[in-house]
Amino acid sequence: MHVDIRQLHDGWTVEPIEGPAPTPVSDYGPIPAVVPGVIHTDLVSAGLLDDPYLGLNEKQQEWVGSTSWRYVTEFDWQPGEDARHDLNFLGLDTVATVILNGHTILSSENQHRSYRVAVADALTAGTNRLEVRFAAPVPEADRRSLELGYRPHVNHHPFNSIRKMACSYGWDWGIDTATSGIWKPVTLESWSTARIAKLVVLPTHDGTNGVATVRATLDRATDEVVSLRVSVAGHSAQVIVDGSEAELTVQVPGAALWWPRGYGEQPTSELVVELLAGDTLLDSQRRRVGFRTVELDTTPDGEGTPFRIVVNGRAIAVKGVNWIPDDAFPGRIGRERVEERLGQATAANVNLLRVWGGGLFESDDFYDVADELGLLVWQDFLLACAAYSEDEPMRSEIEAEARENVARLGSHASLIVLNGNNENLWGFQEWGWQPRLEGKTWGAHYYYELFPSIVAELAPHVGYTPGSPFTPGDDAHPNDPVNGTMHIWDLWNQKDYPHYRDYRPRFVSEFGWQGPPAWSTLVESLSDSPLTPESPGMLVHQKAADGNVKLTDGLVSHLPLPNDMQDWHWAMSLNQAVAIRTGVEWFRSLQPHCMGTILWQLNDCWPVVSWAAVDGYGRRKPLWYAMRDAYEPRLLTVQPSDSGLALAVVNDAADEWGGIATVQRRAFDGSVLAEETAEISAPGFGAASIPLSAPLSTPDDAAGEFLVVTAGDYRAFWWFAEARDSRLPAADFTASASRVDGGVEVRVVAKSVIRDLALLADVASPDASVDRMLITLLPGDEAVLEVTTGWTGDPKRFLDGDVLRSMNDLVH
Repeated sequence: MHVDIRQLHDGWTVEPIEGPAPTPVSDYGPIPAVVPGVIHTDLVSAGLLDDPYLGLNEKQQEWVGSTSWRYVTEFDWQPGEDARHDLNFLGLDTVATVILNGHTILSSENQHRSYRVAVADALTAGTNRLEVRFAAPVPEADRRSLELGYRPHVNHHPFNSIRKMACSYGWDWGIDTATSGIWKPVTLESWSTARIAKLVVLPTHDGTNGVATVRATLDRATDEVVSLRVSVAGHSAQVIVDGSEAELTVQVPGAALWWPRGYGEQPTSELVVELLAGDTLLDSQRRRVGFRTVELDTTPDGEGTPFRIVVNGRAIAVKGVNWIPDDAFPGRIGRERVEERLGQATAANVNLLRVWGGGLFESDDFYDVADELGLLVWQDFLLACAAYSEDEPMRSEIEAEARENVARLGSHASLIVLNGNNENLWGFQEWGWQPRLEGKTWGAHYYYELFPSIVAELAPHVGYTPGSPFTPGDDAHPNDPVNGTMHIWDLWNQKDYPHYRDYRPRFVSEFGWQGPPAWSTLVESLSDSPLTPESPGMLVHQKAADGNVKLTDGLVSHLPLPNDMQDWHWAMSLNQAVAIRTGVEWFRSLQPHCMGTILWQLNDCWPVVSWAAVDGYGRRKPLWYAMRDAYEPRLLTVQPSDSGLALAVVNDAADEWGGIATVQRRAFDGSVLAEETAEISAPGFGAASIPLSAPLSTPDDAAGEFLVVTAGDYRAFWWFAEARDSRLPAADFTASASRVDGGVEVRVVAKSVIRDLALLADVASPDASVDRMLITLLPGDEAVLEVTTGWTGDPKRFLDGDVLRSMNDLVH
C-alpha cells in the first residue's frame, strides 16, 4: 500500500502560556491560527496586534518574542491496515515541545530541519489532541548563550546561540520580530512494509551522457523483499534492496546540458524513484533534474588567486544579487511570490542569486523556479556574522540541518555553490573576536571539516567554499582583493563610491549602497507628519548604524542635500543607483581579471531604507534599473586607466561584438569639442579595452564638459566633474502623455543635456511602474517611456515635477 499522507493544517488555535502578553491577548482565549504560519500573523488577523511593518509598531510587538505560545488542534483518526504512523513536522520555529494525547512525543530546537516521530502508540481511535508548545525565542536565545558560553555576534540578540533564522532577531535592514510558530506543513503519514526515508539524487554529465545517481535509505516495517526503480528521460534501472540502503545509476545517452541563462538552454527531466514490493507501489518521490558540471577555479595566476565559477567547462561572468528572506514571516512566501521576485531578477539581467547565511535554506519552490529560469544559486550554510559553538547540542543540530538540506537541494541544476558561512572567517581575523573568545571554539570545524565532508558525500557535483569572503590558503587574509572572493563595505561605511575603482578584485560577493524604498511604499507604511528623513517612523525603518549620516555623507560630494522630503527621497534613490552603477561597470570592465559581482541586495523583507533593488512591497527602485543596465549582456563603459581614460567593451553574449564607436568630448551646450572614432572588437564571452586619446580624455573646462561614446544602440558617458560642481543646465525638454492599452505612454524630447531622466510612476499611482529609467539624453534625443497602470486619471499627471525627475533637478 502506498504511503498515505494527511495534512494536519485545519482547526488550529494558539494562546499565550507565559510571558508579557497584554491583557487583551491573555483574556482572548484560543486565537484562530493558520498553519503553516507564525504567531504574529495570527495576532494581526485576530485584531490583537497592529501590523508590525507599519509606523512605530515594531516596538509595540516586542512582547511577542518574549512570550511562550501553545498551538492546539484536534483531528479524527481510525485504525486501518497500515502498521506504521508518523507525525512529520517540516518546520517548527523554534524550541518546541510536541504533545499528542498527553504524551510528549518530540522536543525540537532547530528551525532549519524537519522532525519525524512514530506515533502509533500515542494515537487513539476517534478524536486526537495535538499540542505544540513554543518557548519564548528571545529569553531562550539569552539562556542558551550563557549555557554555551558567550561568543561574539553582530546586532543586539545572541542569534548565534540558537538554530533559528538569524535575521528574525533583526538586522541592519531587518525588523526584530523573533517569531514562533508551525511555519511549514504538518502531516500524518501512514504506511506498511517500507518507505523511502532519505533520498540523495546526484545528476551530472560525463561529456556525452547525462548520469543520475540515486541513493536511498529506507524505513522498513517488515523483511518483505522490496526493490527500487529509478526512471528519467525514458531510461530506467531497478535493484533489489537488501537491507535499508540502495544505490543505482541511470545513464541518459546524449542528454543535453543545462546551462545558466545567457549561455544556453535549461532542459530538465523528471526523475521518478519508486519503491516496490513485487508490482505493488509502496512509496515514490520525484525530482526535476538537469545535467551539468560545476568547477570552482582557484588556480593561482600571475595576479593572485582567481575565483571563477565554471559550468560545463565555461567560465561564467557572474552578474549576481544577494537574496534575503523575502518576508520577515516566511510562511507567507509562496510560489507566486518567488516567481515574481526571481522574475524581477532575470529581467534585470541577473544570472546568480546568493542565498545569504543569516536567512534560510531556501524552499523547493525557489529552487524549482531557479532551475526553470537558468539562475545559478549560491547557498550559504546558515551561519552569519558571528562565532558559533562547536559543542553539543549545537554541533549535532548544525550537522543534522546541513545533511538534510544538502540532500534536499543537491538535485537542483541551479545549485552550484555551497558556502560555509557569511563573514565569519573575516570576523575571526579582523573584528576583535579572538580575545573575546578566550580560546573557545568559533566555527572552524564546520567550515573546514564538517561542511566540506557533507558536500563531498551528498553533493559532490556542487562546488564548496568555506566562507564569503574567503582566500584559498590557511593563513591568508579572507578579504584580500587579489585572492578569492571579497566583500567591499568600507566605501558605504567610511569612504565614497568612486573609490570602487581603487579595487581590482577577482570576485566581489558583497557590496552595496543604501537608498529609501519607493515613495508609495514609504507613505503606505509611515504616517509621520511631517514625514522627514529623521521623523519617528523613518528612524524605525532605518536599521543601519548611522544610516542617515552615511546617506548624507555619500551624497553631498555629488549633489546638494535637499530640504524637501520628496527631493531628499529622489536624491538618495538616485545616488544609490549611481553608486552601484559605478561599481558594477568598473568591476565588469576588469573581465577576465574579475569574474563576478554579487550586489547586496535584490530584495527586502519589509518596508525599510536599505540596500535593496526591490523594496519590501515588491516595487522596483531606481537601483533596479541601474543594475539592469549595468548588467546588460553587452556593455560599453568609460573608465580611468593608467594613461587617462579607456573604453571597456564587455561582451557576455555568444557572438563577437564588433563595430565602430564614435567618441566625442562635448560641452553642456551640445557643441562637439573633440571627436574620434574607434574600432570595437570583443569576442563572444570576452572583453576588450581601448585607450582614449589625450584630446578626448583631457577637458579644457571640467565643469562644463563630458564625454559620450556611441556604438549603434549603445552609449557610455564620462563626466569630468561631479554634478554639483558642474554647469549642468536646468533640464529643458518637451513632454507629452497619452493613454495606451495597459497604461500611459510618455514622450520626452530633450532641448538640453538631461542626466538620468526618471519617471517615478508610483508617485502618481501606487500600482504604476515604468519600463525604463535613468536615461541620459542629449539635445534632440527622444525617450519613450511606457507606464503600466490601471489608474484612470489624467495621463498628464505623469509629467508633473514630482514624477518626471532628473539629476538636473537636484543641481538646480
